[in-house]
Amino acid sequence: MDWDKLRIFHAVAEAGSFTHAGETLHLSQSAVSRQVSALEESVNVPLFHRHARGLLLTEQGELLYRTAHEVFAKLAMTEAMLIDTKEKPTGEIKVTATVGLGSNWLTPRIRDFINLYPEVTVNLILADRELDLGMREADIAIRLRAPVQPDLIQRKLMTVRHHLYASPEYLEENGTPDRIEDLIKSKILVYGDEAPSNISNINWILTRLREFDKDILPIFKVNNVYGLLLAIQSGLGIGSLPDYIVQGHKNMVKVLPDIEGPSFDTYYVYPEELRKSKRVTIFRDFLVEKVADSSF
Repeated sequence: MDWDKLRIFHAVAEAGSFTHAGETLHLSQSAVSRQVSALEESVNVPLFHRHARGLLLTEQGELLYRTAHEVFAKLAMTEAMLIDTKEKPTGEIKVTATVGLGSNWLTPRIRDFINLYPEVTVNLILADRELDLGMREADIAIRLRAPVQPDLIQRKLMTVRHHLYASPEYLEENGTPDRIEDLIKSKILVYGDEAPSNISNINWILTRLREFDKDILPIFKVNNVYGLLLAIQSGLGIGSLPDYIVQGHKNMVKVLPDIEGPSFDTYYVYPEELRKSKRVTIFRDFLVEKVADSSF
């Protein structure tokens, strides 16, 4: 089975079309199509169903794709290990984190890491779904819960806590609550039902307030922690946020600071195969230092 044709087939299966695969591979659509057709002829089975809206893998194509995907994942892992045999860390490190944690806490600190290791490129993938580290969708993950896979190494980074926040303008206009019961008269902002979260009772403030008024309703819902931050910062109302996301943002006041919402631990996670990777090690040590310097 020709290696170049297999590589092109894998790219087409990932992209779902000859055109998009060609853009990734820097080849023309016709060249990609010819290579796939030649591969189909060599194995004597169709690998794709072709239709006007794109390509679908056949049953045989699915089998070949799964095998090819595993091969390319292992090759990428081997490449990373070969690069790390050099004394000085170089190359790309692919990191995944949730949108909230990655954009608000991690991204502002990347500059310090690049200054320390200018020959390492950080590829940060922000996604609220968990990427498959075993299949090399990323080298490292910063996760909001401990991994359950046995082949992943984990290191606790920090404990994240939730408190209530509001803007100074909102408190000046509506008053600062002294007790949790006072929040019944406040404008409450919460996460929407579609918000991705591993935290049980993420809308804990509604649960608490319904002990006093079972009919209380929020005035605003949003399915993203950054969206909730901006809504609170704009003066719309009071809501619960993880403390890390407020760091560096002005116009935010902690309300009823003695009342704390749910907490959870975050973890630095990577595959067993990268245990001896210099890039994984230096990035881990860098984050551990940054966590120690944080005030939450």
